[in-house]
Amino acid sequence: MDAFRSLTEVSGDEPGEGDGAERMDPLGPRVGDAIGESLLLAYQAFLESSAAPLFQIIERDDGMVKAFPVRTWIATIDQWPEEDRQALDLLKGTVLDIGAGGGRAARELQDRGHAVTAMDVSPGAVEVCRRQGIRSVVHGTVDEHAATGPRYDSFLLLGANLGLLDSRERAPEFLRALAAMAAPGAVIVGQGNNRSDSTDPEHLALNRRNLRAGRIAGQRVMRIRHRDVATPWFNYLCLSPRELSQLATGTGWELTDVVNSKNSTTYLATLHLKA
Repeated sequence: MDAFRSLTEVSGDEPGEGDGAERMDPLGPRVGDAIGESLLLAYQAFLESSAAPLFQIIERDDGMVKAFPVRTWIATIDQWPEEDRQALDLLKGTVLDIGAGGGRAARELQDRGHAVTAMDVSPGAVEVCRRQGIRSVVHGTVDEHAATGPRYDSFLLLGANLGLLDSRERAPEFLRALAAMAAPGAVIVGQGNNRSDSTDPEHLALNRRNLRAGRIAGQRVMRIRHRDVATPWFNYLCLSPRELSQLATGTGWELTDVVNSKNSTTYLATLHLKA
């Protein structure tokens, strides 16, 4: 699931798996690949149209809990929001799909003739990508992948995956890792969710707490839960385009275009590699 499946990348901890995974406390969930386990089940349900829908739980560290349908993140392109389809049209050449989840974008890009690599830190997500027939799949982080020396023309962060920038401190490192893999003229196409400028009461108290602590207002700490499994807690950065531009300074990237959603706080950002 694009927006959530590889969020464990920013935690710095590899999640446990299966019955042997560590339990946070005697009454709490196991620490494991909640994202991957739910995606595997959702993919099976996708193949069986009569199966009941599956949901993931997103739990914030301030106690806020929300449920999201998992099938969204493996849906075929005819079921995508318009802004998601627009994102793919901005890509060129070889593509790295970061936080690929169930491979919905990588599958479509491959069908269009792109040489695309689907990357995720969730073992279950990687397995779903393989089952989808995606030819190039990588299990790992952007830093680990950059160390292997690949080159790409485009980097995709679909489904609010600009949140994977993690924090004010981590974001420049993340962007420099992409620059290290960038071919001349490369682009980043990413979706963000601007909670920093939110006037929604659901976010105001947490935003004020972050600002008092010296963090970006839209900084979030959360985990994903599925049944009795939870990912480790991780940072997720719901930053504004203004903040994205500031964090890109000195990384080799420049924010060149922003398209705001008409119906939500999300936006589509394009960054170009500086010559």
